[in-house]
Amino acid sequence: MTLQKNAEPNTGFSIKAASSIALAALLAILMAPLAFADNTESAERLEREKQAAKTEVWEPVPAVVSAKKNEVPSDAIALLTGDLSAWESVKGGEANWQFSDGELTVKPGAGDIKTKQSFCDVQLHLEWKVPQPEPDMEGQQRNNSGIFFQQRYEIQVLDSYNNATYPNGQAGSVYKQTIPLVNAMRAPGEWQEYDIIFKAPVFDGEALESPGYITVIHNGVVVQNHVEIQGTTEWIGAPKYNAHGCEPLQLQDHGNLVSFRNMWVREL
Repeated sequence: MTLQKNAEPNTGFSIKAASSIALAALLAILMAPLAFADNTESAERLEREKQAAKTEVWEPVPAVVSAKKNEVPSDAIALLTGDLSAWESVKGGEANWQFSDGELTVKPGAGDIKTKQSFCDVQLHLEWKVPQPEPDMEGQQRNNSGIFFQQRYEIQVLDSYNNATYPNGQAGSVYKQTIPLVNAMRAPGEWQEYDIIFKAPVFDGEALESPGYITVIHNGVVVQNHVEIQGTTEWIGAPKYNAHGCEPLQLQDHGNLVSFRNMWVREL
């Protein structure tokens, strides 16, 4: 007869299982504060979002405007397209300036021109260029023009490149009123850029309720920073306000061959 040894108990599985359970329990204990912290942080974040939502305004939603580089914004009015149909002479009749390849040039002696459409508050973009000056040109005679808002309030157009004149009459000035912050003029023959925000004056009957304001950016540089317009920009005499409504934009014939291009306006 063969005697068998007593079988040893198989404890391997139970030991591993016990170890796994113990490890899981330990991890649970260790992770509990982190879970609590996560829950607390989530609650705090939700409360902050709730408080932030109180100051969110969802209406009205701004209209989408296409504003591609070197193109007229989709909500703007192009003033120099294939012809001068947007313009007329201040004297009456057609605008009799020179127009070719999108460039408008003053015809000396033809007189000022104005837009057929009237405007109040606007954003205006335009580019302008002065030719090389004649040797005897200096000061205000050195290729002069101007852009008038509501046919009354002029932003000066002038060759102010190394050209001494009274500062409240140089390029970028509110003519005879406000001196530009700096002289950002490029040399003659180069295109200049104006980006202008015009806030029209408001009248209550014949009385002035609030004056006009204007911001001018010349070649990317702010030269007029929301300055108050004191009234009409007079060559002689003090500025004054007379009640009026929306009026055209006006370009000045000062007898010089100043050119304009890429001119558009957005009503504000």
